[in-house]
Amino acid sequence: MTEKLDLDDIQGNILRAYGGQGFPKARYVFFNVQNAAKGRRFVEQLRRRITTAARWDNPKQGRPFHRGHHPRLVDAVRAKGLADYPGEVRLTKPRVAINIAFTFCGLMALDMPTRTLREMPDEFIDGMERRAPVLGDTAYLDRRDAIWRNSHGETQVHILVSLNAEMQPDGAPVAELDAETAWLERLCAESEGGVVLLRGHGPDDASYQAMSAVLTPGPDGVPIPSNKEHFGFSDGFGDPVFEGQFTPQAEALRVVGGGKIDGDQTWLPLAAGEFLLGHPDEAQEIPGAAMPIDFSRNGTFMVYRKLHENVGSFSDYIAAQSAIYGRVVGIADPGQAADTLRAKIVGRWPDGVPLMNAPTHKDWKAFQARLAKATAADDKAELARIAADYVNFKYRPDPVGNRCPVTAHMRRMNTRDMLDPAFGSKNPKDWNGSVLNNRRRILRRGLPYGAVDAAAPSDAGEHGIVFIAYCSSLFRQFEFVQQQWIQYGLDFNAGSDTCPLLGNHDGEAKFVIPPDIDSDAPPFICDRVPQLVEPRGGDYFFVPSMTALRMIGMGIVDPT
Repeated sequence: MTEKLDLDDIQGNILRAYGGQGFPKARYVFFNVQNAAKGRRFVEQLRRRITTAARWDNPKQGRPFHRGHHPRLVDAVRAKGLADYPGEVRLTKPRVAINIAFTFCGLMALDMPTRTLREMPDEFIDGMERRAPVLGDTAYLDRRDAIWRNSHGETQVHILVSLNAEMQPDGAPVAELDAETAWLERLCAESEGGVVLLRGHGPDDASYQAMSAVLTPGPDGVPIPSNKEHFGFSDGFGDPVFEGQFTPQAEALRVVGGGKIDGDQTWLPLAAGEFLLGHPDEAQEIPGAAMPIDFSRNGTFMVYRKLHENVGSFSDYIAAQSAIYGRVVGIADPGQAADTLRAKIVGRWPDGVPLMNAPTHKDWKAFQARLAKATAADDKAELARIAADYVNFKYRPDPVGNRCPVTAHMRRMNTRDMLDPAFGSKNPKDWNGSVLNNRRRILRRGLPYGAVDAAAPSDAGEHGIVFIAYCSSLFRQFEFVQQQWIQYGLDFNAGSDTCPLLGNHDGEAKFVIPPDIDSDAPPFICDRVPQLVEPRGGDYFFVPSMTALRMIGMGIVDPT
């Protein structure tokens, strides 16, 4: 039986990807604590309005986006997965979801006990700036937003408050977002200098980091939130599924492609302890944490990274390389060659269809036709099967990357069964599933920021993704993936080749594309890959449980 979590004690942004829950708008507001007592009072007032993970009575309210933004796919999955746990607390879905997190220096500024603080993990104590050599951020420290470049003393980031909001029909955030922002500002002013709101986001010295789903024209010109990012890819697939995260029926659906692969090749939910402190993890252990245990339990660690996307460089590179690629592999149509090259770099076609389930352009078009037919017929059973095909695949049938290149972005971020020591064995009795990958999973959240002119894409300007990740171990999960799988290629027999999308690219960066399954063409090498993504700042945060938040606000943390 799956673990049942205390949803009322867990902050909602951990278990919920708000963007897919009808909250396509967001603002992240940052504060500095200059007086501990006043800071704790600020936290206590905020605590009463924090959104927990308790399930909602009205989950369909709002405009969710999911899996290429096909509403019928969303409905088909939901229809099968809305069963309840008996007797659980259910709340009305808010128009704005509010959550809070703290840096190590923030906990220290709030006068948390030394014994509690010293048992926090080293990487959290260091903070993201000091971990720059590990993350590959060293070359970009001088390009960070002012809020991160000046983050020391009275300008140091201590508290993050996230506001995720629904959207009005015209594409603007609901009025409640402005109201909640104004309330935060008043709360800060009422602290009489005890808490200071920090400015310095982007080139305009904004008082908060604004984010929004990329909007696409809908019927009658009404904007619809999509799951696109500025490079043009659909994002947000295959997020980890862990015990207790969903109702039993929803878990049975979502675990396929989102959970772990057992030795017998079935999909199972990951252990809750990989994402929530105080719970058993994949090693069947409850790792040591800051004391008292109630301070850590049901909390987790959060990665906040603002990533600028060089959209102009990406567009120019695809145009130039796809012309060569098309000639080499025999694709005459320039658009088809460009789409194929993009898919090979990421591991999915622009609408999110995975190469493992549609390895060629012809297969992709057939997938789209299948979706269109099922949508027109409102065939819910077929739509549910199609929704699963976006995430239900393994890499064992593709050992050398003929379908999906071994070093494609998606294959690096979630290796699935590819690192099974018995990956090459033909005997199923030898297979171990995804054991080596299970300790590296992260919950991915966040939204795009800024806007891009599709007719004239440019590197200049304020646009990219605010990447958010949650995990129990920053070092074992996020930092390992960032350093070993994004910045190196050794685990993929690719030497020092970095991720073609997120990696640091010097003048010699390359990406190797094996030939298609039925092709006699040689491997194609994308050479001189430009720098496509650059960090603009961020930090590590502790996301406490509601119990711990009360302790912080009341100043009664007893580490004994």
